[in-house]
Amino acid sequence: MTDLFTTIITSPVAKMAGVPQPTRLRRYEPGGPLCDGPVLVAGSGPYVAELRQWVGAAGIALAEANDAATDKIGAIVVDLSDATDPGQLELLRTLGPAVKRLRTNGRVVVVGTDPTTLTDPAHVATQRALEGFVRSLGKELRAGATANHVLARGTASDGLRSAVEFFLSGRSAYVDGQVVRIDETRGSNPTGEQPLAGKVAVVTGAARGIGAEIAKVLARDGATVVAVDVPAAGEALAAVANQVRGTTLPLDVTSPEAGATIVEHARSRHGGLDIVVHNAGITRDKLFVNMDESRWQSVMDVNLRSILRMNEAILGEGGLGDGGRVVCLSSMAGIAGNRGQSNYAASKAGVIGLVTATAAAVADRAITVNGVAPGFIETEMTARIPFATREIGRRMNSLQQGGQPRDVAETIAWLVQPGAAAVNGQVIRVCGQSMLGA
Repeated sequence: MTDLFTTIITSPVAKMAGVPQPTRLRRYEPGGPLCDGPVLVAGSGPYVAELRQWVGAAGIALAEANDAATDKIGAIVVDLSDATDPGQLELLRTLGPAVKRLRTNGRVVVVGTDPTTLTDPAHVATQRALEGFVRSLGKELRAGATANHVLARGTASDGLRSAVEFFLSGRSAYVDGQVVRIDETRGSNPTGEQPLAGKVAVVTGAARGIGAEIAKVLARDGATVVAVDVPAAGEALAAVANQVRGTTLPLDVTSPEAGATIVEHARSRHGGLDIVVHNAGITRDKLFVNMDESRWQSVMDVNLRSILRMNEAILGEGGLGDGGRVVCLSSMAGIAGNRGQSNYAASKAGVIGLVTATAAAVADRAITVNGVAPGFIETEMTARIPFATREIGRRMNSLQQGGQPRDVAETIAWLVQPGAAAVNGQVIRVCGQSMLGA
């Protein structure tokens, strides 16, 4: 979606005047390379050998830190999961020259150990320091490059590989400065070009915007999609379902029977239910002191209460099978708050709490429950934001541009893959590392 500011600064006159240009982000294309250029794998941790092997198996050349013959590199992967003392972090500083050699849309992935699993103060401090480094580096990188952090433990697994490959790939184009924990006790399976083949996925709010893009990406990855939206959106909903060769389910998600209706439709029409994406949501903005009951209740009902009610049936007997996936849409507003959106921010913060609690409750069934928190995404809704506010929202992130609905969809598509079974109870921000919030 083109905006006036972008049109101006990308004009020939602006380019001749030396105005900095926003970088065109590299996004995932089936069959494309994992990343552009060689990958430098460094560090002293136990996963270095496996990481080098995985990169080679993906058909990507390996770079060396001091190889002057390699002019540019596509990514840097650093394993410091064995670091127990702050002095060992000196290795990060020595990688400065390699960071300078990153190509456009380069990637930095730092592998560490989850500090919450440790007890020694020096060990905990060292591993926690890695997060601060990654978030800061992400704000320094330019030309579409990103930095992200993966926390692993135990032996190397497909879960670790899946997370590293996600951050190296174009799927993570608008994901920057994020931390993902890998639970090695949860089994994972390698994934290919169509990792969702044979899966049945339900997407609520699928008629337009982010929901429609989620449906398209899940279908591209092999899933059979049930597109759900309110009956009034029937024509748009049918168009999406036809495009992805799925089925429609006109439904008000706030209905007490919504969850049972979804389960019955998926089982009777498609034989089962494997993936549920709770995307349906609304805004009814007003300053808190002027907030009326209708605005408050409607937002809470659609954005939060409906998910709680639907999950009773979806996660109950006869609903989502063992090993299923649930992804809930939160928002940066639920993390950092937003002026005039106290109702919306409360509902989306509630979604984060729902994700954490529900993930723990169904973990014994190998079901994962995760969340995605979009930042400024180019949609019809954000296009209606006042000009000045809209431009600030677009630029106030490390990538200095708004994201696309596809960026949210790609992150969700990764979370529901078999290879992401080791990721549970987490909320990933798709915000280009917004300057607002943590």
